Amino acid sequence: MPTYDLLITGCDVLTRQDGSYVVVNDRDIAIAANRIRAIAPAGQIDRAQAREAIDAAGMLAIPGLINCHTHAPMVLFRGLAEDVPIESWFNDYIWPLESNEEPEDIYWGALLAIAEMIQSGVTTFADHYFFCDEIAAAVEESGVRANIGWAVFGHEGIEKLDATCEFVRRWQGGAGGRITTWLAPHSPYLCDGDFLRATAERAKALGVGIHIHCSETQGQVALSLKQHGVTPAVMLQQAGVFEAPTLLAHGIALTHDDIAMLKGYDVAVAQCPKTYLKLAMGTAPVRAMRQAGIVVGIGTDGVVSSNTLDVLEQMRLLALDQKQAARDSTVMPLQEVMAIAFEGGARALRLPEIGELAEGKLADIVLMRQDGAHLFPRYNAIANLVYSARAGDVDTVICDGKLLMRYGRLLTIDLPRVRAEITRRLRRLNQRVAEKRLATYPVTQD
Repeated sequence: MPTYDLLITGCDVLTRQDGSYVVVNDRDIAIAANRIRAIAPAGQIDRAQAREAIDAAGMLAIPGLINCHTHAPMVLFRGLAEDVPIESWFNDYIWPLESNEEPEDIYWGALLAIAEMIQSGVTTFADHYFFCDEIAAAVEESGVRANIGWAVFGHEGIEKLDATCEFVRRWQGGAGGRITTWLAPHSPYLCDGDFLRATAERAKALGVGIHIHCSETQGQVALSLKQHGVTPAVMLQQAGVFEAPTLLAHGIALTHDDIAMLKGYDVAVAQCPKTYLKLAMGTAPVRAMRQAGIVVGIGTDGVVSSNTLDVLEQMRLLALDQKQAARDSTVMPLQEVMAIAFEGGARALRLPEIGELAEGKLADIVLMRQDGAHLFPRYNAIANLVYSARAGDVDTVICDGKLLMRYGRLLTIDLPRVRAEITRRLRRLNQRVAEKRLATYPVTQD
């Protein structure tokens, strides 16, 4: 019987040596079940030992990209809220549009988002949305890995929170272990202290984490100080949220005192810089977070603010935005970008077996073409990956040892059917009636 299920031959490999990311050339990667079993110089592993082989000569193998914060089914509304301020973005566009959604819409929207993520090399994502059974079903069918939290607003009440707890129980460890489930209250500005305390108690009882928006703008912090006398981060601390593993989305306006407090807890922060640039929200204190030892990962946010689910683009923008904000071209060097994207992403989602190509790790692998004119000459493959590579360079995607895309062809999602199903729903979905909005974003002063 063959020793391996899949053998990738002749590729360059992004790996870590002595704590630094390096690219080693001409390697074979052997996979058995859902694990990487060997990475060896090309030709050392007999092809006869594998059930299937992929010729990856000239390609770069990287760990599957990790999207630490998104709202995947929001692809249903791509392009419908352009060039508007954040209050209008929520109150006049997003929450009225989302009031039109029905469970089956979410299933098809999730499949479209997952197809886009696979095509851009994302194998794992953390989702914060509604009707999450449908998202979980799409994840199970498509073969990707996901951390899923059912978003809930405080005004929906404890009954809705308890319903999301039932979702956690139904799907925790689902899809052969590819699905993890957390609780997902929306934010401190839409969930009061009592609701947050109830969430924290349930998370601890369930043994799961909490995924929540926090300190997205200076205006939100000012409003929190006015209403509660503390910052949003301190409000979460006082409610006991940080007694569970926590993923904060954004944290743009975290204060120095917030960061000093957060370093004492199991808290990670997801960064989605394209959204911050587009909505003029500001630049997050990423360097201060990392200097304090806080884990930082990269996300895309939803596509109504970021337009794509392209983590490569977010990596590039993170580096550029941090350099510009510091007025210092030496900050956020390539090695730090790699550490945030891969190690940071895995740690943010508490999935230590992904984010690295090494023997024994889960086989989440992306093969990227390196033959485009925009990638030549190849003096520095890591610089090319951060500053030159495109989602269109992704050739083959493997998650949990299974092929999801090969030579640019999706294998687990019927994309024409997905587009057709969504197309017939668009007229209903894109109606905007302000009175129907799911929630109201508070008017703040930056």
